[in-house]
Amino acid sequence: MSDACVIASGAVSALGLGPLAYRVPDAGEPAPVAIARDEELARAGLVRPFAARAPAALGVAPGADRATDLLKAALSQTLAALERVRPGWRGERIGIALGTSSGGMLTAERFFAARAEGADAGSLAALASGATYFAPFNDALAAFGLERTPLRTHLLAACAASTLAIGLGLRWLDRDACDLVLAGGYDALSTFVAAGFEVLRATTASSSRPFRLGRDGMALGEGAAVVALVRDDRRRGAPVMVRVAGFGASTDALHITAPDRTGAGLMRAGAAALADAGWPASRVGLVSAHATATPYNDAMESRAIAALFAAPRPAEGSGAPPGAAPPPPVVHPFKAQIGHTLGAAGALESLAAAAALAASIAPPAASEGELDPDAPALLLERAEPRPLEAALKLSAAFGGANAALLLTSCASGRGPRRARPVHLRAAARVTGFDLGRLAEATGIPRDRLARLDALCRLGLTAVAALADVVGGGALRGAGIVAGHALATIDTNDVYDARRRARGARFVEPRLFPATSPNAIAGECAIAYQLTGPSFAVGAGLGGALEALRAAAELVASSDADRMVVVAADDAGPVARELLGLTVAQHRAVACGAVALLLQADPGDAGRLREVDLDLPVDHDGPVGHLALLRWLDEHG
Repeated sequence: MSDACVIASGAVSALGLGPLAYRVPDAGEPAPVAIARDEELARAGLVRPFAARAPAALGVAPGADRATDLLKAALSQTLAALERVRPGWRGERIGIALGTSSGGMLTAERFFAARAEGADAGSLAALASGATYFAPFNDALAAFGLERTPLRTHLLAACAASTLAIGLGLRWLDRDACDLVLAGGYDALSTFVAAGFEVLRATTASSSRPFRLGRDGMALGEGAAVVALVRDDRRRGAPVMVRVAGFGASTDALHITAPDRTGAGLMRAGAAALADAGWPASRVGLVSAHATATPYNDAMESRAIAALFAAPRPAEGSGAPPGAAPPPPVVHPFKAQIGHTLGAAGALESLAAAAALAASIAPPAASEGELDPDAPALLLERAEPRPLEAALKLSAAFGGANAALLLTSCASGRGPRRARPVHLRAAARVTGFDLGRLAEATGIPRDRLARLDALCRLGLTAVAALADVVGGGALRGAGIVAGHALATIDTNDVYDARRRARGARFVEPRLFPATSPNAIAGECAIAYQLTGPSFAVGAGLGGALEALRAAAELVASSDADRMVVVAADDAGPVARELLGLTVAQHRAVACGAVALLLQADPGDAGRLREVDLDLPVDHDGPVGHLALLRWLDEHG
């Protein structure tokens, strides 16, 4: 048996630390809600300053960055539990997959402001090393001696980040790439992010009411969650909290922020997770919903759930009454209790689902009001005892990324996915972009391209060059992983400058989506109909190689037959200055992008180069896409 078993965990949310962070109420109890008016966001000038902050005291020594502290708190709990249930774990082969939406954004805000105010080099240098997306990831791992773990990746996949991280961990265990996986995600509240969601009209003016009439959005939250995963056949007697029996991922490829209103993309991810586990939908009693309480997301998700659980009529002679169908699953909108914790959401919500399975308690929904007939869902006012075998966790994110996990309370019986060889079919390199040529190549109007940030335009140009080599039809239906060095830091500075100059209420709504490192993957997916798995990665300056390794993993595990890898760097003034202020000051960053196409089929007579699934990722070598170029040169 090869379920990935959760044998230890750590968590932080606005509800508390440890199991309190995701506690399921006892039978008959309503759902506790930690969302409240947030004075810090109110002082920043936001009209809808509702959020859910985690406790100030996290059980770890406070540091300079709140996101780092949150992740350290979750890791500390997980590792302490591991010492009890799996002594000697540090001697095993470890894999680490952690996700985030905004990483070191709180420190980045201070860095941007200090730079604009003309602060001296010493003051800027003190902030620079913590201002990257990957700083909390590396700082938290370093606190526990894990910063040099060879198999580690940092997923920059917005609201689906930790769901994807757990799924990637399952694939590593399937392939026997490691013995133990630490997976999850984290995010802290920041005015930068809160202002962006408010200007997109995605936040609530009072309370979050998913699937109800009159719902007006979400409240942001902060938190972190980490789980320790091992294969079921290698538990060594450790108790099991829950099993991860299936994973699926997809991309809408329709819009950078709005979901596919039909729910087709999310439904495909959920169906893939069920198929991976070999588990019928009729045995799933709980859906842990993404449930952002925005009008379009909830309606989309309701349609996806309905499609996933639409049961065929019983066969003649089955003994079931004509037209009988299994009851619909209970839907749990946990964000209405702890806020939208972004990169931590999938992991925290999975732990809440796991607690429900363990207690045989169907959890209540915190929302109130009349159900929206356009977004029907089975919501409970109070917790109810119910036999529950499995829960389906659904997540969606900027860029149209979708992910799903199938969680079970008993062994699913699935076998590990057999890894297949992965081949490099083609590569393309660009050093800049021309809007006219890019518009002609992609069919995207020039004025829309002009509104994108430089990083997205570079990525689109590289994928357009790749399409010239292999043909656009060879890309359609593939997935995409983007690799970053410093991600969107120059775009973020431009966005944040307006926030500082005009106030949080007046940030640029068109620019905010581009501040997500996942935007480049989403824009390329839309242009070339890349409907497979999509996300971005970056645990350091060699994130391009991280993207290559992650994409190859998904092809090897049959999550996709083809994957595009794109790495881009706009090498703007902020990126160059930040590198100059850190230990990487002598390493060059260049404007440009590289795109690769990976596939399972070796081509005619096996002419294609095979990709090493365990290729080393060097974060101390060439920066960004230059790392991918060096890899191509060395393996040409």
